[in-house]
Order: sequence, then C-alpha cells, then structure tokens
Amino acid sequence: MTFSLGYGTNGFSNHRLDDALAVIADLGYTGVALTLDHDHLDPFADDLARQVDHVASRLSALGLNWVVVETGARYLLDPWRKHSPTLLSDDPALRIDFLARALRIAGDLGADCVSFWSGVSTVDTEVAWSRLREGVAAVLEHAARLNVRLAMEPEPGHLVQHLSQVLDLRKELGDPELFGVTLDVGHCVAVEPVNAAECVRLAGPLLWNVQLDDMLPRVHEHLEFGDGHLDLPGTLAALAEIGYTGLAAVELPRHSHAAPDTARRAFEALTAAMPQTWSAKAERRIREKPSAIGSLFPAVGREVGREALKPESDPQGLVHGTVDDRARVRLVAVLAEVLDDAALAAELRDLYRYGDDAERRGVLRALNELDSPDAEVTDTGILLVEDALRANDIRLVAAAMGGFAARFLDDHTWRHGVLKCVFVGVPLAAVADLETRADDELRRMLADFADERRAAGRDVPADALELLKEN
Repeated sequence: MTFSLGYGTNGFSNHRLDDALAVIADLGYTGVALTLDHDHLDPFADDLARQVDHVASRLSALGLNWVVVETGARYLLDPWRKHSPTLLSDDPALRIDFLARALRIAGDLGADCVSFWSGVSTVDTEVAWSRLREGVAAVLEHAARLNVRLAMEPEPGHLVQHLSQVLDLRKELGDPELFGVTLDVGHCVAVEPVNAAECVRLAGPLLWNVQLDDMLPRVHEHLEFGDGHLDLPGTLAALAEIGYTGLAAVELPRHSHAAPDTARRAFEALTAAMPQTWSAKAERRIREKPSAIGSLFPAVGREVGREALKPESDPQGLVHGTVDDRARVRLVAVLAEVLDDAALAAELRDLYRYGDDAERRGVLRALNELDSPDAEVTDTGILLVEDALRANDIRLVAAAMGGFAARFLDDHTWRHGVLKCVFVGVPLAAVADLETRADDELRRMLADFADERRAAGRDVPADALELLKEN
C-alpha cells in the first residue's frame, strides 16, 4: 500500500479530540483528517499555540503520522448561517482569515495540506467565479509564505462541484505549485460523469488529499461502504496505480453517534478491499509463519521503495520516515499480534542485530508503535535505542528518538539523545514529546553546546535556539 488510511475527526464530534485520536489510532489507522472546530482545535482559541503543540505531541505519540487539515466546520464562523461566509460572499474576509489560520496550524502540525471548498453561489456565475478566483489567490499568498499546500475539494451543490472545475481554476491562476486537489470519492458517485477510479486517474499527481465514503448517484449523503454504488476495490486500486502516497481518510460526518463502531467497520472494509500488494502478502505470510519475517524484512526496500513519506518538507525522512520504514513498522505490528512477549523481544533483537541500517530503522520505528510492551520487550527496546544513539547515521538517530524513547528512556539518556540530534543535524521535530520532557537540565546542556558553537564561530541550529527561547 502506497498511501495511509485515516479517519476524519468530524466523524467523532461527540468525542474529546484526544479520545477521538486514540480510538482512531487503536483501530489501526495511521493518519487523521483534522477538522478545525469549536471543540476540536478551535483556530480562534486564545491558547491556540499551546493547543497545537499538544495535538502535535499527541499525534506523534499515537503514530498518526499523516495529517490533513480540513476546514468544513459548519457554524464556526457564523452561529446563524452554516459555512458562512465563503469565498463567494460579499465580504469573504473572515473566510480568508480562517483559511490563513488553518494554513499556519497545518504548518505547525507538519500536515500535508489544507483542504477547502468554494461555497454555494447566490450571485451571477461570472461574479461568483471572479470572487472565487480572487479569494483563492489571496489564500495562496498565505500558503506561499508558509510553504503549505492548499487542496480544493469539488463539493456537490457548490459553485465548484466537479473535478474539472478545480483543474480549470488552477490553470486560470497560473498553475500555482501549492494548489492541488482534494477528492471525495463518494462525490464522484453522486455528481461526476465518470467513476471514482477514473477521477483518481484524472487528478493524477495533483491529488493531495482523498476522502473515502460511499454514495448513491445524484444523492449527496455520506454512506458507509457497501451502502452505495462506490467500487471501493477499484478506487483503492486506482490510488495505488497512480502512486498516491498521501492520506485517504474516511469521511462520515453524520455518524458521530456511533463513531467507534462505524470507524471499525470502515477499517475492516478498507482492509478487505485493499489491493493485494507485496506488503499485504508479506503480512499474511508472517501470520502463517512468524519466522518468515527474517527473510521478508531485508526485502522491504526493494519491494515497496525507499523514498521519504513527505519529501517536500522532510526529504531525508528524518521526521516522518520513509516508505520502507512504514512497511517494516507494519510487519513488526503483525509479528506482535502472533508472538508472545519473549519471542517478540528475541525477534526484535535479531532483526536489529543482523539488519542493515534501514532494517534497524524499521525496528526502532516499530518500537514507537507498540502499545504497552511488556517488561522484556521494553528492556530490549531500550538496549536497541541506546545502541542506535551511539551511531552516526542521522536517520538511525532520528528513528531512535521517537515515542518509545520518550516513554522509556531515563532522563539522562534521553537528554543526551536530544543533544546527539542537535550535534549530528537531526531536526528536533523528530524528537517525540520534546515539549513535555524538556527540563532545565536539558536547556542547560543545550546552552553550553550553543556557547561552544558560537565560540568556534559556528551556527547554532534554529530549533535548539527555539527550545532555549533565544532569538
């Protein structure tokens, strides 16, 4: 599988955001479509910066590594009028400001893009299109300053309800590099002249965000998979065919009353419909014969690729990892389902000991995803992390300072791990729970390091200065 499966928080509107994220992660999803709303990260909150930091830490700890910011909250901007104002309104300033806030939040979360739509037109089409063009151009100025991508969703009943209109608008705006497509595959069933798989192919490399749901022709109602006319296997196969590597998140905003069960059924349907990739076959093989991981683990990079998951913002895969990292994490997760704790600890030791650096990264990143490992697995993991922190491979060091290290390394070792990151050039964004674990002793150590660098006439990394609250 080349893309990440996620779930939209607008389908968990009756849950606290922390709880919603935990349920989504526990069900097996690896990403989230985060709708900014009153109770789910309010973009107008007085303590927004603190909330964003908390959500970023929470996402990292839960292994929800792929995030898209959604902007479709209903009464966020006007308590009387749903979705008002829009980019088509007489005065779109509040909508533009909201989208600019969403872009800043997306940048701080390391999200892949901000998703938005045009709005319903109540004026002449020519006037509405002119307003849309001007409004999107204004939002793109904010996107350019922040280097965050903007993905437009064609929405049934809106001025822009077809994929072709998004592509036309992009051309009119001069094909901006940061302007792409959000595609709700259910909308394709409802209003597009071709099926969802063909829409995926038409969007091609401009497809940056996918929403997954079922629908009936000419009816804009989000349904669970199997209740409409969507060809789910064909659509997922088309995503794999075009090499889509982004988030594909379930979009069921009217199912919050039964969110956990709905999300579980959706994940089961998606898993059953997923193309039979090498990774899927490898997982099945490990369930049948756990020792097969010894031969499968080294083959991962050759079979699935080695590129960074987020090449634009993280070209070396230091923060978010690589395609082969993700596949190896999944193989270890399957192994953990079928082995007892002692056998799992032994297998992790062997995979790390006899693996190359890429395989060792896979073991380290898999440790970050293990839920409540027992004492033997924890002790083994600590030894492996400590070994990795003695290496000079920056991707190994980055993988070692994930959620497992944040939970289980003692203060002394963890502080030296952070200092090692700064010393070898690993961005501190790769360090899980940095804000919560950083203490005065770490800041003293970083201050000493900064003084030594300045004395030698060398620059101090900007993220280290930020942790020190220096300018």
